[in-house]
Amino acid sequence: MKLNEIGRIAGIQKYASGNGHRSEQASPARRKDEVSISPEAKELLESQRMNQAELAQRLSELKSSVSAGTYSVDAGKLADKLLPYLKSPSE
Repeated sequence: MKLNEIGRIAGIQKYASGNGHRSEQASPARRKDEVSISPEAKELLESQRMNQAELAQRLSELKSSVSAGTYSVDAGKLADKLLPYLKSPSE
């Protein structure tokens, strides 16, 4: 039975020295990442910006009507929206 097999150590040393040799090689020029946005995506982004302006205006109107006490809730619409959540799963 051999406890120290010299061939194994030499194999490990060759492997270790081989890895260092690879990293010393000149690496090829790396490509830079590019991002391109399609015209459809740009259009969607622009429409979203316009919607945000409308949303801000609507929110401002709602805040003013709530603070003035003139905001009213349509009970029928509210009930229609809540009904699916209140139904039991067996129905």
